[in-house]
Amino acid sequence: MTENNQSLMLRREQAVARGVGQIHPVFIERAENASIWDVEGRQYIDFAGGIAVLNTGHRHPKVMDAVKRQLELYTHTCFQVVAYEPYVALCERINQLVPGDFAKKTLLVTTGSEALENAVKIARAATGRAGVIAFAGGYHGRTMMTLAMTGKVMPYSSGMGLMPGGVFRARFPDALHGISEDDAIDSIEQIFKTDAEPKDIAALVVEPVQGEGGFRVASPAFMQRLRALCDLHGIVLIADEVQTGAGRTGTFFAMQQMGVSADLTTFAKSVAGGFPLSGVCGRAELMDAIAPGGLGGTYAGNPVSCAAALAVLEVFEEENLLARARTLGDMLTRRLNQLAEDDKRIAEVRGLGAMVAFELFTADGHPDPELASRLVIRAREKRLLLLSCGQYANVIRILVPLTATDVEVEEGMDILASCLGD
Repeated sequence: MTENNQSLMLRREQAVARGVGQIHPVFIERAENASIWDVEGRQYIDFAGGIAVLNTGHRHPKVMDAVKRQLELYTHTCFQVVAYEPYVALCERINQLVPGDFAKKTLLVTTGSEALENAVKIARAATGRAGVIAFAGGYHGRTMMTLAMTGKVMPYSSGMGLMPGGVFRARFPDALHGISEDDAIDSIEQIFKTDAEPKDIAALVVEPVQGEGGFRVASPAFMQRLRALCDLHGIVLIADEVQTGAGRTGTFFAMQQMGVSADLTTFAKSVAGGFPLSGVCGRAELMDAIAPGGLGGTYAGNPVSCAAALAVLEVFEEENLLARARTLGDMLTRRLNQLAEDDKRIAEVRGLGAMVAFELFTADGHPDPELASRLVIRAREKRLLLLSCGQYANVIRILVPLTATDVEVEEGMDILASCLGD
């Protein structure tokens, strides 16, 4: 009997933990660049990109060739036991790409959460402090420490009790919802007055563009104020570039557009073109604060993923994907702003580079998560895969591969426009 989406969903419900969500009741059979085919033969335009993992598209030929070559050599040793050159080569490249006029070193691990966990460990070891400041709406992972930093309870930590202590929540600027940059800075100062002295704070963690938080963009002026505040108090500034990194915003790292550099930068997602890899890059003296053995992991910096990531970096150069991200961002923003002129439910279009989203409100000016949910479902019915996000689940984000053709992007936007008109 040939399986279909419904039969596979039934098997899934019996075998997979309920807490593992699934946005689309679709099972993939194959994929290429910006297209996915399900097990029933239907083709979809992929505007989700594996949640920002596929900036170079599904199965980019250069990435696949690099992986195949690596598979013929070795797949695992554990770098801490027997090292391999691709790990070192990738760290060298990342050290060059991460912004900051200072000596850098890099740690490779496996997931975005793991990168954030290690960044906090490094900051704590380097400062001798324990506290962390994060932002409302920020998303940093699903492990215990990163859940403490993630500024959204439902669904990430609902029913799990309190997360580890020592994490304090500041506000993130959001003019649409009445939060100014002064309000955000004042909320940090309030933490210093009521919760923890600056000398107890090891790190301030911020996404240059909030991902799950709704693609809210930090302005260069705000990031510069955070840099000055951290410098004043000896706090390590950590830029979480897990979703913004690997070229999505039009520069390889979004902090390149902020006028200041972070002390530590985390990266993951699109850096390895669909293979699991993440890391922390930062000031050499901070990165060396932990003694040998204190960093790493069994699969950390897997050689196959390192080979894929090195190929991704080549693809960015050869195909000029940073310029493509900026062009794509202009295309998406233009179409969305045209839609917003006629559809007042679109309260705001925003983003940086090709990291673009729009927020939906009801007629009486309130967040409209129901409309966002209906749009995701209706678009899927018309063969377009979308993702929602935001603190109120009322934001539609677009993460189409940078390698998608103009024709594919315009077709996807035409579908989106028709769904808004339904």
